[in-house]
Amino acid sequence: MNTLFDKIWDAHIVQQVEDGPVQLYIDRLYCHEVTSPQAFEGLRQRGIKCLRPDHIYCMPDHNTPTHDQDKPIEDPVSKAQVDALARNARDFGLTHFGMMDPRNGIIHVVGPERGLTLPGMTIVCGDSHTSTHGAMGAVAFGIGTSEVEMVLASQCILQTRPKTMRITIDGTLGRGVTAKDLALYMMMKMTTSGATGYFVEYAGSAVRALSMEGRLTLCNLSIEMGARGGMVAPDEVTFAYIKDREYAPKGEDWERAVAYWRTLRSDDDAVFDKEVRFDAADIEPMITYGTNPGMGMGITQHIPTTEGMGEAARTSFGKSLGYMGFQPGEALQGKKIDYVFLGACTNGRIEDFRAFASIARGRKKAEGVVAWLVPGSWAVDRQICEEGLDKVLEAAGFEIRQPGCSACLAMNDDKVPAGKYAVSTSNRNFEGRQGPGSRTLLASPLTAAAAAVTGVITDPRTLL
Repeated sequence: MNTLFDKIWDAHIVQQVEDGPVQLYIDRLYCHEVTSPQAFEGLRQRGIKCLRPDHIYCMPDHNTPTHDQDKPIEDPVSKAQVDALARNARDFGLTHFGMMDPRNGIIHVVGPERGLTLPGMTIVCGDSHTSTHGAMGAVAFGIGTSEVEMVLASQCILQTRPKTMRITIDGTLGRGVTAKDLALYMMMKMTTSGATGYFVEYAGSAVRALSMEGRLTLCNLSIEMGARGGMVAPDEVTFAYIKDREYAPKGEDWERAVAYWRTLRSDDDAVFDKEVRFDAADIEPMITYGTNPGMGMGITQHIPTTEGMGEAARTSFGKSLGYMGFQPGEALQGKKIDYVFLGACTNGRIEDFRAFASIARGRKKAEGVVAWLVPGSWAVDRQICEEGLDKVLEAAGFEIRQPGCSACLAMNDDKVPAGKYAVSTSNRNFEGRQGPGSRTLLASPLTAAAAAVTGVITDPRTLL
């Protein structure tokens, strides 16, 4: 009667504190430059080392510029954070994929593609989008800086057990509808607090039909519904993706691992604390119009009106639309845009570049549009070149930048100016998220590409 989450969680319990949290063993800790410096400093002050240095992997991603990475970082704050991570990894004997290392990239892209993220693991990082790794059949979640220190020191963490939710999406996703649209649709229906306190398992025929990249996108956005994490039970798609990757088990170890991974599924009679169902046929390409990821709509639809809203909701809704420069009841198709961003731990994988290139092929970037196309890792960058996608994109007037978090958040040089509209494949559209005063519309790589070549918000299905 166990869920997939129960099986993995229970296998990692070291101790149950009476009337308190669980001491949970952690298989993999990922560290980037933003949330780890204070944690390492805590170890220094206490004069202790990392308990399991071979289970900890470090790489800079948030502050890395997406150009001239072979030169010193110009921004002093970014440089200090990136340098501190390199120093801490060296001092504590940890694996470090630094800038220009061919294994570097966004930590949530690199983990799966290197075979570091495996089914059945518990995985943490000082970053909420650690939920991405759950797509591999792992229990993965973000933690705070003090918790990072706890894992560095003990390879364990104190956690309260979350509730479980299963979201089943059956049917077939329509033409031009991606995993990103599926996630934005769920957030529209459930709001950004609809899964608060839960660990979500995604199930159903529409989820099973997703590629590994699509599942990673879906789990990445779990956190935007308020969930503690998201996961998909491993299957043949998962095993094929992992096989022969750098850190994946080899030989007899591989056979043993797969035999175990096949047991990682919710029992037929498993009971979840909450069940939610959606029909894939109801979903069209999505776009957001507000200042949280739940404020989304089908691209052919109109922004909702305030009819039926309470006073508090109406005030909040009006403030959000005021920031975005939109009106209730307005259509978004045909609206002029200024920036397009393809990338982030949400949509910076090879499949996303293939999708973008499928629209860009034989067309030209619209005049006046600034487009940032940023691979999630150097491995993705290499694959773009191997498949000739770089030539397709260059012919259309696009430039591919160097890997990093880029315009997902205003922590590096890639900032959208105040008042400008950006169609972005990233995960958050909060006020100022992509730069002070910037206006973000979240969408899939197909919808972003359609906007990039037309200069306006466009239904990608008209260009496929």
